[in-house]
Amino acid sequence: MDNYLDQLLNYKQFGVKIVSSGTTGDTKLIHRTPNNLKSCNEAAIESQELTKNSRILTVTNMSHAGGLLLQTLPAYTLGCKVIDVEKFNAFNFLKKVKKYTHTFLTPEQMTAVMMTKGFKNCDLTGIRILAGSNPVSWEMIEGFVSKGAIVQPNWGMSEVGPTAINITFKHMWHVKETKFLTPKGYTILGDTSYCSWRLSDELEIKGDISITPNEWLKTGDIVKNKSKILWYKGRT
Repeated sequence: MDNYLDQLLNYKQFGVKIVSSGTTGDTKLIHRTPNNLKSCNEAAIESQELTKNSRILTVTNMSHAGGLLLQTLPAYTLGCKVIDVEKFNAFNFLKKVKKYTHTFLTPEQMTAVMMTKGFKNCDLTGIRILAGSNPVSWEMIEGFVSKGAIVQPNWGMSEVGPTAINITFKHMWHVKETKFLTPKGYTILGDTSYCSWRLSDELEIKGDISITPNEWLKTGDIVKNKSKILWYKGRT
């Protein structure tokens, strides 16, 4: 943690280095420049409605984009007074998260929380849960939105974003309406993007939140555009 705290303090001068998660290939070290981070912070703040009064709970690895760049660094740039980094524990999460406005969970973490005894009757009203790194199922989205949470499935990469394409669910009617549109074999990617994209045999990305802002970056993700929503099928 201390190493990444140092990075937070010096990001404007040196940028930061993150480690790719390894979900789409071998892990690698990726450098994000100060200009790239500025664009990523702006996208993260806008997409998640972060303010200086937001309270952030980070329970994912700070060496990865999900832990360091999704909410922690944007909140730091806003001067948020509450930014806590803790090791994830499914049994304690529901008690702790009620003190916060924003957090990020992987699908594996969401499943673990849903399996706890306390999830059945919990109240998560108004807490925004960004979800991603792997496909987010409708069961997960429905489970948390039904408890009052704002659930935001999000797509990004260690090289892009990390808030690049997402969709926000605040009400069950929106969840059910969107779920009905899902192409067979696909999961939700999002209806709002913070970069340019195009579809060939895979999703390609270009923009200031990418480490190659002026060149199309092939993501390796098979994506379909239907009903003005992007849907994810798998890897090439």
